Amino acid sequence: MESSKSLAAWQKSQQFIPGGVNSPVRNFSKVGRHPRFIERGEGSKIYDIDGNEYIDYVASWGPLVLGHAYPSVIEAIRSTAVNGTSFGAPTPRETELAETLVTAVPSIEQVRLVNSGTEATMSAIRVARGYTGRDKILKIDGCYHGHVDYLLAKAGSGVATFGLSDSGGVPEDFARNTLTVPFNNPDAVREAIEANSDEIACLILEPIMGNMGIIPPREGYLNQLREITEEHGIVLIFDEVITGFRVAYGGAQSYYNVTPDMTCLGKIIGGGLPVGAYGGKRDIMRCVAPEGDVYQAGTLSGNPLAVTAGIATLKRLAEPGVYEHLENSAAALAEGLAEATQKHGIDAWHSRVGSMLMLYFTPESVTDADGARTADTERFQHYFWGLIERGVSVAPSQFEAGFVSLVHSEEDINNTVQAATQALANL
Repeated sequence: MESSKSLAAWQKSQQFIPGGVNSPVRNFSKVGRHPRFIERGEGSKIYDIDGNEYIDYVASWGPLVLGHAYPSVIEAIRSTAVNGTSFGAPTPRETELAETLVTAVPSIEQVRLVNSGTEATMSAIRVARGYTGRDKILKIDGCYHGHVDYLLAKAGSGVATFGLSDSGGVPEDFARNTLTVPFNNPDAVREAIEANSDEIACLILEPIMGNMGIIPPREGYLNQLREITEEHGIVLIFDEVITGFRVAYGGAQSYYNVTPDMTCLGKIIGGGLPVGAYGGKRDIMRCVAPEGDVYQAGTLSGNPLAVTAGIATLKRLAEPGVYEHLENSAAALAEGLAEATQKHGIDAWHSRVGSMLMLYFTPESVTDADGARTADTERFQHYFWGLIERGVSVAPSQFEAGFVSLVHSEEDINNTVQAATQALANL
């Protein structure tokens, strides 16, 4: 497959941008070659600057549940842009999107719009600290909540470990109030909380892990976290930046019928434009300035273009049959991939929740971050390029999710399974 133009573009970009990219995983460093530079997208496909076509399962890392350049979303953006792109003042559309979120997401009684998922999680934790008057936070090993200093922490060897910086430029002191425990282990959560019960402001987690592939919660796990945090007056925060409006209209909390105290959103609620949101119980959100003393602000928060794109996207997702269609398409793809690995006798663990899915090259079931880390990343690298060469685009990392959109056709699914079968044969 010809890629000389992408290679030249990458070589040029490295002169001006660290690694040639504006977000690390786009660099393709985990798969050993240069990235493809994209020119346009339409429906279920993307097209690179060398003219290659790919069936796309990256979907801009999740938000394009309607596919690329969805007509009603593009028209909404176009009609809004002619009236101005930013005002730094409130607009009626902000309220419309906020009302939609409050109506859809069980835990949200009030919501504040921001510009990214990172902003949403950072702000939610600040509010939880202000609300409880406590400093420590509890997070789950392998759950990614953005590049906030104190959230770039990793677990040590103990059951509950004080966070150690997982990034250069982050002083250890910044992470000293971060505790980390394994996913799907309520006993570890209880032990950490009981050892620090009067100091922990919040527990934040992805209800479905989406940054170590796809790892769903064990049955009853989220309910246990709800009970434990309520018992100790700890704010339970669900990071639904990936899962919100993806696995169900009301997010993972609706899917599993567990209501946290606060929720972080992003991606889909901006229809492909930069956006984020955090919200929760009214008495918690009253801590936010100007009503309360927890300060958070943003010049472009509630940006008219992003808000409009989000409204158009959520209107489409609210229509009957949307999530049933996504479920059927994703199930067909997952079943086809499972048959392909079995056909070639390849050890693999297939994980899927709704329209999110992942193939791990490991014979064992994956239930936490340590399990995900046993996957054969070298084998994934060969598989990745086997798909690319056959016109299928998936995330360039064993630990990133794949996403099925509403516009992936039966033909797309069949062609993807065929490409995967051929790629797996070469492993």
